[in-house]
Amino acid sequence: MSDDTGFKGIKYPVITDVDDPMVDQPSHYADSDIECIDAMVAAFGQDKVNIYAEIASFKYIWRMDKKSTNSAQDKRKAVWYLRYSMGDDPRIKK
Repeated sequence: MSDDTGFKGIKYPVITDVDDPMVDQPSHYADSDIECIDAMVAAFGQDKVNIYAEIASFKYIWRMDKKSTNSAQDKRKAVWYLRYSMGDDPRIKK
């Protein structure tokens, strides 16, 4: 019998194609001409920001279910940061 849960009880597959502005481009991150993550790349370089993105993903998984009982947004945000860290910018719609 297969188990469809993983780390911290994450149900698979995690639905990532949900339009959620708080995940994709939160207004508090995009309230100027340049988004914070793009400014970070300009200041620190892509390699360091990719490492930051991996760490941020870990943080979202770590604190999952702490803010609310519905952790779907935290899961999507963790996936967002992992995708970004691999060069797949989730802000670019395909």
